[in-house]
Amino acid sequence: MKGLKRYIFGITILGLATLSVQCKSDKKADTETVASDKKDAVTIEKSSYGKTAKGEQVESYKLKNQNGMEVDIITFGGRITDLKVPNKEGISENVVIGFNSLAQYEKENPFFGALIGRYGNRIAKGKFTLNEKEYQLAINNAPNALHGGPQGYFNVVWKADAVKSGETASLKLSYVSKDMEEGYPGNLKVFVTYTLTNDNQLEVLYEATTDKTTVVNLTQHSYFNLSGDFSKTILDHELTLNADKLVPVDATLIPTGKLEDVANTPFDFRKPKLIGKDIEAKNEQLERGKGYDHCWVLNNPEKGKTIIAKVYHAASGRVLEMTTDEPGIQFYSGNFLDGTLPTRDGKTYAHRTGLCLETEHYPDSPNQKNFPTTVLNPGENYKTKTTFKFSVQK
Repeated sequence: MKGLKRYIFGITILGLATLSVQCKSDKKADTETVASDKKDAVTIEKSSYGKTAKGEQVESYKLKNQNGMEVDIITFGGRITDLKVPNKEGISENVVIGFNSLAQYEKENPFFGALIGRYGNRIAKGKFTLNEKEYQLAINNAPNALHGGPQGYFNVVWKADAVKSGETASLKLSYVSKDMEEGYPGNLKVFVTYTLTNDNQLEVLYEATTDKTTVVNLTQHSYFNLSGDFSKTILDHELTLNADKLVPVDATLIPTGKLEDVANTPFDFRKPKLIGKDIEAKNEQLERGKGYDHCWVLNNPEKGKTIIAKVYHAASGRVLEMTTDEPGIQFYSGNFLDGTLPTRDGKTYAHRTGLCLETEHYPDSPNQKNFPTTVLNPGENYKTKTTFKFSVQK
């Protein structure tokens, strides 16, 4: 899957730690702040988020810079619960879908804000073969396996280490996915590091090693609505994707194996286009996805530097730009949001009130010989990074 590289990762811990006590929901919660005496420092604040139904303690970490950007991440599923960025008036508002309680995240939901693994996206019939051995995965998106299975990485409590280093703040999450968990071979040691910078950039670094040949495809599943108003759809957002080709799918949303040109189709976002412009066009692929729910093949000559996706919301002025070293990006237009899940203000998330941009290898790659490989072998290091950068355009 990802370009497999050998690497050494090091972070120097700077700053002072202070401890304070806050009240939350009539319960005392410890709050630790990793700070610096520099005026322009990025900070990290830790607090209790509650306990799971199994009695596991869940923590919340707030990463905050001096430009009005805040990112809240919980250790349950490594989920981004809040992401606040300024609009063109300088007002910071939350731009990601989320819930008010841990109990709601524990219920079945569309992976709001979650880390996805061991394999992001779909695997046909939940089967693949490695070294002449067939593996059967849990089927949770009949007839296929989706996003690592019903107990994927979005449903586990990750270990967390907060680090303050110079002009950045990082939260390093770790999890050991055991051999045959959800049907995947190998004990996989996974690390995901969220890093916030002072220029409103959130980096997500994924790393993994295995003791047995396996497949890996990690991604992040936040739903964005740059308006900051979740009663509105994302159809007025302008999207640009640096991609000439699409990975078309069959009726079960599994790739056909062929790549198709986006030219003269509703899937052409090479120039900025409103998401709502062609989403209801008569097109077999749109009908299968109930809208956009497809992987684009990225034009990425300078992996990690080339802007591969840009979202612009004119009314708020907010801009999201993304870079990655991944070969593909799944754009999902929130087609299955149906008004049944609660918003933070007592309403519900309606149809297409959030969009996802999941950087990844293509769906069903373990069964598609012509797709870039997602195989990770013992002794190899899985490493990939995606960056989300926010700004305003007046």
